[in-house]
Amino acid sequence: MAAKLIPVVLSGGSGTRLWPLSRASYPKQFLPLHGEGSLIQQTVARARAATNEAPIVVCSAEHRFLVAEQLRALGIAVGEGGARVVLEPLARNTAPAVAVAALLAAERDPAAQMLVLAADHAIADVPGFAAAIATASEIAGQGNLVTFGMQPDRPETGYGYIRKAEAPAGEALAGQAFTVAAFVEKPDAATAARYVSEGYLWNSGSFLFPAQLVLDELAAHAPAVLEAARNAVAAATRDLDFLRLDEATFAAAPSISIDYAVMEKTARAAVVPAAIGWSDIGSFDALWAVGAKDEAGNVAIGDTLVLDSRNSFVRSDGLLTAVLGLDDVVVVTSDDAVLVTTRDRAQDVKKVVDALKAQGRKEGAEHRRVYRPWGFYEGLILGERFQVKRIQVTPGAKLSLQKHFHRAEHWVVVKGTAIVTRDAETLMVRETESVYLPLGCVHRMENPGKIPLVLIEVQVGSYTGEDDIVRIEDTYGRA
Repeated sequence: MAAKLIPVVLSGGSGTRLWPLSRASYPKQFLPLHGEGSLIQQTVARARAATNEAPIVVCSAEHRFLVAEQLRALGIAVGEGGARVVLEPLARNTAPAVAVAALLAAERDPAAQMLVLAADHAIADVPGFAAAIATASEIAGQGNLVTFGMQPDRPETGYGYIRKAEAPAGEALAGQAFTVAAFVEKPDAATAARYVSEGYLWNSGSFLFPAQLVLDELAAHAPAVLEAARNAVAAATRDLDFLRLDEATFAAAPSISIDYAVMEKTARAAVVPAAIGWSDIGSFDALWAVGAKDEAGNVAIGDTLVLDSRNSFVRSDGLLTAVLGLDDVVVVTSDDAVLVTTRDRAQDVKKVVDALKAQGRKEGAEHRRVYRPWGFYEGLILGERFQVKRIQVTPGAKLSLQKHFHRAEHWVVVKGTAIVTRDAETLMVRETESVYLPLGCVHRMENPGKIPLVLIEVQVGSYTGEDDIVRIEDTYGRA
């Protein structure tokens, strides 16, 4: 019987170079940036084209419900018999995440192979990627740790590179897989041009490993990473449908990438070259490169008007955005922020995020729309002693049983039906109806219907911050 090929999706990135679209609370892997569905959904769908095994997804604890909801939208259950979603209590780069996934994969099948994919990359040629996976699986079966090297179509300073050796990684697949001669860092422009001319490959950060072999190589080259991963898995706890790694033991892991920890040190590194339209979607310039362009080379998405401009990326997720007489620019409009820069500075957008954080601006990390396990809310108006929000509750979901010390609330249902708990009362509130929740009352909202419940919430009081919530009971295990 063939060894299982288990997809491992690493969903730990924050996508700061794609601000204001991507933010720490809702990073780029959950956004529909290119093609159908979000980037993480596309990643999982590509993996499913190569294997029917349920994926292991490693993500931040704060993103667990986003991951679960996006997997369920693909028809993939989370938990027993479905996808295994592993929660990292803090970021430790890719080597500890791979070590944890390898331990879990080997537990499922001691001979398992792991297809390790970043959650936020795009690939145009999915059948071509499936063929590359088949080649990599054969090479991995011969005792190799395989990475996928992408054929460059231009010099690129934002990627690391791989120099392949002349020797094939497997005699039966000569010309399709090679041993790795060297991994090299992100180059300057002149060096990148030389690398492309000399046949170097882009380092995609995607891998295919025999689970036991990568554990053995971690033991040899990064024992502290492996020990922390073992301890974190051994002390892990179940959190609803998720596996929550133990924080104290996981924190002991060095923060290091799998490239540095293993791939640059092992004698078993192999590379499968692939020309499949790959991009890490790491900047707006990368989005421009993969986007559908008009005759002037512009990529325009959303409510936009682009006149007398060339080779620009313009996107609006809200307001009409007009660009006139500008070339090689990036203009991005969200509901609470606007970014304007040149394409050649697209890699520097992280500096904007850093500056916003230094100023204490919440726009650096949060969208106006905030996602919760039960749905989302978005702020509409914030004034002195009042706030207005739009709230949407998923069918079958309910908010926590809670109370507030500093505000009263009015709920007006505009779509669907709500079951509202107000102290000892249970009320059915229908479309166009409203309910008043006085300061200090214990209350809860539930959507019993089959369509989303939408309501307008008006908060009135001396303080309307999100930290004025005392949860008495919560379906989702939050404090």
